[in-house]
Amino acid sequence: MEAEKVLAGLSWRRIIWWQGTKGALTAKSASARVRVGDGAVWANNRHLPGDEVWLVGEWRTSGEQEYLSNLNSGTLLRALAATIKARWICEQAHQQFKQELGLGHFEGRSWIGLHRHALMACIACAYLQHLRLAGHRRKSREKNADPNAGPAPSPSLLAVRRAILDGLFAHLAAPIRCPHCRRRFLPSPSLKVPK
Repeated sequence: MEAEKVLAGLSWRRIIWWQGTKGALTAKSASARVRVGDGAVWANNRHLPGDEVWLVGEWRTSGEQEYLSNLNSGTLLRALAATIKARWICEQAHQQFKQELGLGHFEGRSWIGLHRHALMACIACAYLQHLRLAGHRRKSREKNADPNAGPAPSPSLLAVRRAILDGLFAHLAAPIRCPHCRRRFLPSPSLKVPK
């Protein structure tokens, strides 16, 4: 049986699945427990019914869309819709990593290099998030200070990279203890922080 036919006989409810900056995000949704034909292969290459899953339908002005979810049978429709919509948030984050933080610009050939590049992109994202939240906290404290003040300037990627490297190599200026004899010594003057 087709998903549209199963969902057509159900009652659709308007669900608020997220509180956005411009108000509540809603969609009409319906759900039913179904068994998908993905079980063991039977005669004539037919599949037996598999495990029971949720069939979730969503209707908005852009059209109808169906989803399958393997959440347990006691899950509420609002939780199903929020879980489905969480995928969009992850996709947006991945797109920002690739476009704005340079995750898609890696041209190396080693697995270790890829991991280092991804780590630097994650550190840059965490630093930018820290700056954004610090600006938000400052703005909420000074609500009535200056109504004509614009948003806080966002740092460039080069400035973020410099701040990260400064933070990572700040410990090199301090004396270091030998892990074996515990003697203190200063790092070599030839050791330079990468620019």
